[in-house]
Amino acid sequence: MKKTIILAAAAVAVAGAATAPAFAQDKGTIGIAMPTKSSTRWISDGDSMVKQFEEAGYETILQYAEDDIPTQLSQVENMLVRGVDAMVIAAIDGTTLSNVLANAAAMDVPVVAYDRLIRDSGDVSYYTTFDNFKVGVQQAQSLVDALDMDNCDPCNIELFGGSPDDNNAFFFYDGGMSVLQPLIDSGKLNVKSGQTGMDVVGTLRWDGSVAQARMDNLLSAYYTDDTVDAVLSPYDGLSIGIISSLKGVGYGSGDQPMPVISGQDAEIPSLKAIQAGDQTSTVFKDTRELAKVTVALVDDILNDREPTINDTETYDNGVKVVPSYLLEPVSVTKDNIESTVISSGYYTADQLK
Repeated sequence: MKKTIILAAAAVAVAGAATAPAFAQDKGTIGIAMPTKSSTRWISDGDSMVKQFEEAGYETILQYAEDDIPTQLSQVENMLVRGVDAMVIAAIDGTTLSNVLANAAAMDVPVVAYDRLIRDSGDVSYYTTFDNFKVGVQQAQSLVDALDMDNCDPCNIELFGGSPDDNNAFFFYDGGMSVLQPLIDSGKLNVKSGQTGMDVVGTLRWDGSVAQARMDNLLSAYYTDDTVDAVLSPYDGLSIGIISSLKGVGYGSGDQPMPVISGQDAEIPSLKAIQAGDQTSTVFKDTRELAKVTVALVDDILNDREPTINDTETYDNGVKVVPSYLLEPVSVTKDNIESTVISSGYYTADQLK
């Protein structure tokens, strides 16, 4: 009755893609809320968790909200009405879930924040993700390693950040700047536009078209008589938009080489761009391993075992420090695509042709 009273209003048709519950052993039902299908990595995350939860004996409800916050809120509420025993949420906006998580807590439904920290709520049980500061370090270091600093002193660099409503974006940016800022301060790197800081360089919803438009503006405003040598990009979808902008004004052809460009998520278009020499690097985060850790953690919670975590200090969500499990990211360049994403079975060689 408590469940019905609290959330009866949420039992409505919910927009967005969803899978019907997958029937397995009767260990319980897990609600999985993913942000969007516009990025292949989230499809992989969802598929991996469904597969592994089913193998562990659970039913699943998987839904994608297509980057629409009200849709995700409705989906989460609807999962609670349907009686899930635990929830795994990759939030679109990590600041918007406080009320619905309070409902989950009132119903004794544990919530695991998946890859994106849920902020401003004490009702987040655990957090599973990669070492996000290290992701930023790897992105920036790949640019420094690839730059010929003797031939561009100073080298011109432009900075892009992720979505300001995604807590991870700040860790990526801070990690990158821990490498780049000393070089900027010493004069070896020059942000010619002067645009720094997440409040300026952030890209809402990780939108590649927004990144492309901003790169267009940077090129027309600051680089009509000069060249950009490097671009810090935190995500492959942004990198592809940035590459399109650069190619539109002649980079990558004739005597105008492409700048060195970073990325993240090892998406197929960017891996192909790396092979072609248009993108320098990406960061590989094996979503199968993240799903494995998450499934094991939820299984421990629901069976009254102490979950395995490896970080109790880093992720303060504004209300509490959320106990976390962090996995190691892997920097990928043209030299190690075969030994990382292909040898691991994440992609086949044919997929990258």
